[in-house]
Amino acid sequence: MKFTRTEIPDVIICDPNMFGDDRGYFIETFRQDKLEDFIGYKIDFCQDNESKSTYGVLRGLHYQMAPHAQTKLVRVINGRVLDVAVDIREGSPTFGKHVAVELTEENKKQLLVPRGFAHGFVVLSETAVFAYKVDNFYSPECDRGIAFDDKNLNIDWKLPLEEMKLSDKDNNQPSFKQAVYFNINEKLYV
Repeated sequence: MKFTRTEIPDVIICDPNMFGDDRGYFIETFRQDKLEDFIGYKIDFCQDNESKSTYGVLRGLHYQMAPHAQTKLVRVINGRVLDVAVDIREGSPTFGKHVAVELTEENKKQLLVPRGFAHGFVVLSETAVFAYKVDNFYSPECDRGIAFDDKNLNIDWKLPLEEMKLSDKDNNQPSFKQAVYFNINEKLYV
């Protein structure tokens, strides 16, 4: 597996090696020891999640605050999405910046979204099956979000607004300036 740091160095693109022939293919989608060696800290994923969505569905921007902050390792099993991670670590040199990566069933890329980041994605194909690992369990009390269309973030979701489908929750998230942030000095990993 090849690991590449994005413009926000803590957000990592994980590009698995694919071995294929006329029978199909094989990929190793996760290897804890290699990932930990690259990122420099221990990670213990405890839950796998999967969602299926239709074209234009936008989920996000979501995150959980401590003590239930989460790192996510996200990938697309079927279809195509634009995946976005926003740095919400106040004091970080990349605070308020985002990374957007297209994840597809063809490119098999994954994105490691660490604690301290808001995360969201929009479906660019007819349907998409989106899967991700998290290193902390979901906690409704710690659940937070940011408006996907906040002008301060300036995210190009690659779709016109009228083609996007959002939940009531995602349509009513606070602005970036109203959001609860992490502090860059906060110990997010043990």
